[in-house]
Amino acid sequence: MENKRQIANSDLFIEPIIFGGNVFGWTLNEGQSFEILDRFVDLGFNAIDTANNYSHWVPGNKGGESETIIGNWLKKRGKRDDLILMTKVGGRFGYDSKPNTKASYIKEQVELSLQRMQTDYIDLYQTHYDDVETPIEETLRAYEDLIKGGKVRYIGASNFTAERLTESLATADHLNLPKYVSLQPEYNLYDREKYEQEFEVIAAQNDLAVIPYYSLASGFLSGKYLSDDDFNKSARGEGIQKRYWNERGQRIVKALSEVSSAYRTSSSAVALAWLLARPSITAPIASATKEDHLQSFVAAVQLRLGEDAIQKLNEASTY
Repeated sequence: MENKRQIANSDLFIEPIIFGGNVFGWTLNEGQSFEILDRFVDLGFNAIDTANNYSHWVPGNKGGESETIIGNWLKKRGKRDDLILMTKVGGRFGYDSKPNTKASYIKEQVELSLQRMQTDYIDLYQTHYDDVETPIEETLRAYEDLIKGGKVRYIGASNFTAERLTESLATADHLNLPKYVSLQPEYNLYDREKYEQEFEVIAAQNDLAVIPYYSLASGFLSGKYLSDDDFNKSARGEGIQKRYWNERGQRIVKALSEVSSAYRTSSSAVALAWLLARPSITAPIASATKEDHLQSFVAAVQLRLGEDAIQKLNEASTY
């Protein structure tokens, strides 16, 4: 595959679907993770996203398991420079902890991430959650030190308010500090309003690469949930049903099913292709636990939805 898209304001070029590493150490053990990563890269993809706290929510885990698995895989496979590694700092390690982007914490955590991933540098180091108690300048100066030290190449932002993101970008400009080159928001066919109403303009004005997470809405848009009974077939089904299975959600699933049938492909491929067709989107993040999930990634990159299909999906998902 040669469909690389540039993360603006950087020299990072990625195939336009990023593997979401939250499944490593959770729904995939190390051996299964190696297999899916091997296949992902063999198919031509080159970008992996994780976080220092994945997958702390699994009983018996502490956080860092995903990075550790990626590091063990990298050691086995090699070819580090062919890959774009993205991780995050600042998120919670449990329900009683808070976001933390203090300089000392970032510098401590980057060393742990580098050790776990068995690499000398992180291509894109992202603020996972905004810590409003820490001055923006302090956080950016910590990143400046890491970039100067060669440990981090570029920085990105994830869960910010629009106001704090704008302030962070302005502070970087004003003080000539490293500036976020990417934004990782929650965005998919179902969860449209917040990104489109609050962040899309900011991303465009600041030339931010947008790499959305939950691109398939926790699997809701994958085509496996077509009726009430389908939610009983998976451990996550009940939570997904409560959040998404309303009149609008059913309308979206129906439109996805119709478009995927017309294009003879999967609902997952159509949902990802819809994102890829959005002018402001660089590359969605999506996870896979089976090889056939990866085939929908390939199909999405190759799929060119017509205007009628995009209009049908837009109308079904109108908020």
